[in-house]
Amino acid sequence: MTAPGSGMAAPTVAVAVPLLLLGAAAAHAGCGYQSCPPTRPDLLNVHLVPHTHDDVGWLKTVEQYFYGVRNEVQHAGVQYILDSVVAQLVAEPARRFIYAEVAFLARWWQLQDEATRDTVRQLVEQGRLELVGGGWSMADEAVTHYSAGLEQLGLGRRFLRRALGPCAPPRLAWQIDPFGHSRQSAATFAQMGYDGLFLGRVDHQDKAQRERRRELELLWRTSGSLWSPGSDLFTGILPNVYNPPPGFCWDQLCSAPVVDGDSEENNVASIVSTFLDVATKQAERYRTNHIIMTMGSDFHYENANLWFKNMDKLIAHVNAQQANGSRVHVLYSTPSCYLWELHQANLSWSLKMDDFFPYSDGPHQFWTGYFTSRPALKRYERLSNNFLQICSQLEALAGPAARDGPYGPGDSSVLREAVAVAQHHDAVTGTEKQHVANDYAKQLAIGWEKCQLLVSNALSSLSGTKETFTFCNSLNISVCPLTEASSRFLVLLYNPLGRRVSWPIRLPVRGVSYTVTDPRGQPVPSEVVPVSIITHGLRGNAIGATQELLFQASAPALGFSTFTVTRSPHGHPRVPPVQPPVLPQPWDIHNEHLRVLFDPLTGHLKEIQNLAKNISLPVFQSYYWYNASVGNDESSQASGAYIFRPNSSEPIPVSVSKQISTSFVQVDGPGGALSSGGAPEGADPHPPTPWPLQNTLVQEVHQTFSSWCSQVVRLYAGQPYVELEWTVGPIPVEDGWGKEIISRFQTPLQTQARFYTDSNGRQILERRRDHRPTWNLSQTEPVAGNYYPVTSRIFIKDKKVQLTVLTDRSQGGSSISDGSLELMVHRRLLYDDNRGVEEPLLEPGTDGKGVVVRGRHLLLLDTVQAAADGHRLRAQELFMAPYPVLAPGGGPSYRAEQRGLREFSALRRELPPSIHLLTLAPGEAGTLLLRLEHQFESGESRNSSQPVTIDLLDLFSAFTITSVQEMNLGGDQPLDAISRLVWTPATGPAQSRPVAKLDPRRVTLQPMDIRTFLVHYEGLELLQRAHAAGAPVPRHRREQRTFTTIRSFPELGPGDMELAIVKGRNLAAPQGLAPKDLETSVRFEFPHPNAEEPQRDKTAAVKSTDCPEFRQRFRLRLLRGHRGLRRVLRSKGIKFEVCHKGGLFKPDRILGSASLRLDALETTCEVREVLEVKDGI
Repeated sequence: MTAPGSGMAAPTVAVAVPLLLLGAAAAHAGCGYQSCPPTRPDLLNVHLVPHTHDDVGWLKTVEQYFYGVRNEVQHAGVQYILDSVVAQLVAEPARRFIYAEVAFLARWWQLQDEATRDTVRQLVEQGRLELVGGGWSMADEAVTHYSAGLEQLGLGRRFLRRALGPCAPPRLAWQIDPFGHSRQSAATFAQMGYDGLFLGRVDHQDKAQRERRRELELLWRTSGSLWSPGSDLFTGILPNVYNPPPGFCWDQLCSAPVVDGDSEENNVASIVSTFLDVATKQAERYRTNHIIMTMGSDFHYENANLWFKNMDKLIAHVNAQQANGSRVHVLYSTPSCYLWELHQANLSWSLKMDDFFPYSDGPHQFWTGYFTSRPALKRYERLSNNFLQICSQLEALAGPAARDGPYGPGDSSVLREAVAVAQHHDAVTGTEKQHVANDYAKQLAIGWEKCQLLVSNALSSLSGTKETFTFCNSLNISVCPLTEASSRFLVLLYNPLGRRVSWPIRLPVRGVSYTVTDPRGQPVPSEVVPVSIITHGLRGNAIGATQELLFQASAPALGFSTFTVTRSPHGHPRVPPVQPPVLPQPWDIHNEHLRVLFDPLTGHLKEIQNLAKNISLPVFQSYYWYNASVGNDESSQASGAYIFRPNSSEPIPVSVSKQISTSFVQVDGPGGALSSGGAPEGADPHPPTPWPLQNTLVQEVHQTFSSWCSQVVRLYAGQPYVELEWTVGPIPVEDGWGKEIISRFQTPLQTQARFYTDSNGRQILERRRDHRPTWNLSQTEPVAGNYYPVTSRIFIKDKKVQLTVLTDRSQGGSSISDGSLELMVHRRLLYDDNRGVEEPLLEPGTDGKGVVVRGRHLLLLDTVQAAADGHRLRAQELFMAPYPVLAPGGGPSYRAEQRGLREFSALRRELPPSIHLLTLAPGEAGTLLLRLEHQFESGESRNSSQPVTIDLLDLFSAFTITSVQEMNLGGDQPLDAISRLVWTPATGPAQSRPVAKLDPRRVTLQPMDIRTFLVHYEGLELLQRAHAAGAPVPRHRREQRTFTTIRSFPELGPGDMELAIVKGRNLAAPQGLAPKDLETSVRFEFPHPNAEEPQRDKTAAVKSTDCPEFRQRFRLRLLRGHRGLRRVLRSKGIKFEVCHKGGLFKPDRILGSASLRLDALETTCEVREVLEVKDGI
């Protein structure tokens, strides 16, 4: 389809003439809503939607599901489902089917011959096989980060368009199984250009109330910052989650078939009667004469003939009852055809502005445990997406040299697909069987290996040296063989952010003193500090280094810096002696930004002070555990992988006493060795006062709450946050109790039951304890029912002060009482929660004793007005963290006589703080995919919430951009080709906004904008050759040329014509009305297929102007085989009436009329006209 521009300029005339600007376009290939089957406007239309829901891993691995092995676990074979469905669609043209999981479809596609592929393409082009959702997997919406979610959607859509053609990318989202739904995910679908979203699971109380109000279909305003209706998304809640109505399942092992022959088993009358009753009752809960029924479920249609043969009979026998007065019409359909009929109803819809969390399917069944389940896998997934972005950026910057270099073939696609699979709603959620979780981690690890080769090739090409690059994957337990054994090595820090960052580097070493120099050879302050006792314990049998080298490294925007580390032959650690604190004053650690105080008697965190803002907040922090319920008299529901249900609202302290044990660091006399341990020999093993580590770069307090729970409270020099590095596990369960571990912060803030969590790491939503914004909650689980997903941050505030906690992975969190805040960090359970997994969340680990998990929380204390400036940038650094790569040094030149480059930035200048480089990745046909986002919401920052304008052509130094095309959010379709259905909220229509013409030198991003571009460029080769020869970087030049192009509209089908009504100029107001009193709309009539059945519609009304901007598009159908089509195009065209809205009991008043001839469409695909409006009545 096309989005015509502003129309032709009106001719210059002496008087003001009322004008109507519009455009029409017809396409010669493609598909769309016109492929939908006919319905009966006088009957109740039941849309049967045949589908299968194929989990990309759950009870079996992805491979096991695809090939159909391990059927003793679950009978499922996806390759046979697709084989069978295609055959049955070919057998009967009326049949339809939808499919969602692109990961399986792509694998199946590789096994098909070209004839089968052509058949599938034809089914897609005819609308009989419809792709829905479009993601590589059906992603979870609670614990996925928006960056990774966007990646997997784009990956799936690009495959569909590339393999199956322009008709394949979906027009609607299909999120039928995720366990709750987020506002940011919905915003992503809206910005992707989707017309609607269908959900399966919503809270049972919410659904019941919506059924009574007939609000199961609604309009979701997905952002408070983005303009509406662009951010509005029509959302439908399916009647039976995603299953067929009871008694109407005809898969293997399902209910009895339809018997309609001359048989004593004939059951047609019973089935028809039951179906009519089900349809009638369902219709009572929806608003139009159209209802939808999902005909399928998990891994159905392996024998598709069973389903289709029985549905054929059902349709025939139910529709036959119309002769006896039945008012029900049944048809094969798809969600998009159902959506089209709802749009044609021209209703206004209730508006929703929050989200669908938390989800419960019963009074004591809150699905809030999976927010934390399998925390190690959640962290690995987050790190993997971080590394994928680095890998993609370097592949884009180095070009072909990254994929084919001295270290072997590099490939980012393996990790990209593994990360996409990990977004699945039974993957990163932690709700799969243990062997499946192991397989997800294995596939990510394989992807890492492929990307590490690519990163090595790229860094070698960009730096000009062939170093033996080393990736130390166990730095979280301070293990790295290169740094432990070498007396000299290089640290190359790559920064994927669009601004320079300073990042702490901690490396295990065996020496006692080292010197560090930056890319210019200048010394960098460094310290040698001891490895903690807890870290020693995590290594198991590995001895490892006893010390860590610490220094603060700086790396430029979208680039790297190389640091040289050399061991001093006779040096001693430059750590000043630690002075014991003077009792009984509280002990503190501090830097130039913050001061953190500890209770001298208990060792707990006591207070945090923001020195610059003169803020002091008492904060008590400790670890607790909820005793996991195994069921009780109220409900047999146990806590499990999905469901969180404590047996008490009061958690139990992890520490058995009020006093926690602390470790300390001391220097054994002048010039002595550094040691780490508990109290000094002969001293109390549990001193009441913590002895910290203090030096010029870091200050730490080590706290031990139990043998399986410890924490390091850390302040780095120059950083405005407190780092809490927690280590939890193996969680003991020998006492027979499952345990759910939380970190709780208690403050005196008056929070009035309110707290705030992020939505997929992007938007911020207000939460209220025991409250839901759009329905009346009857709270039955005071803890679990108040838990929400925390993807990146949670905070509490009063009118002046805000305490924010940033997380390094997704966790469940809440504020159970005013002034408190808690995050669940780990859980280990002994019972299954009866949601299908059929095994407890025990996580035995490699030794069978349980998993130990280490993570970080960052605490920020600030004023409410300034808090967003801090937490936005820090959260961004956590999910797009700089990455260190190590090398022994001394490698040869990449090219003969090429000088090595120790620092590199691909940008000419840093991006403003509010702008984030979200994506830089190789595209198709030598292009780059570029996404820039404004990461602030409207009104949350005085400075950073302002629009920002970027010059794309002058942004990069690594390559020269030759042309730019703006794309949809998925990067698979030009933005000006997107035409969404416009829906009317109950609050009244919103003003549409046209797609502005792209000026690459002035790209403006509004708050929460994400803008996506396809970039053609000239790469680095010329620069590299000049640099190798010692010459200055050559000056570039730009040329602007004009080419004649042919417009095509691949999204329009052969029977499509799109009409765009743009705006009116100088419309005449009726007598007695001023222009400001006008409320104008345009209605039109297209007399095709005939004058008795014309196609009609109208724009939304625009108030208070005689120059209204309508900016609306309408899809019209062309029956190309109809004998009257040519006559309509040549002589009749489209008639328009410009109307002023009437009042109560008064009809609309016609201001004028106009006609558009369409004869030009016989030779061209687009007509743009400015029409004079003739006087009305």
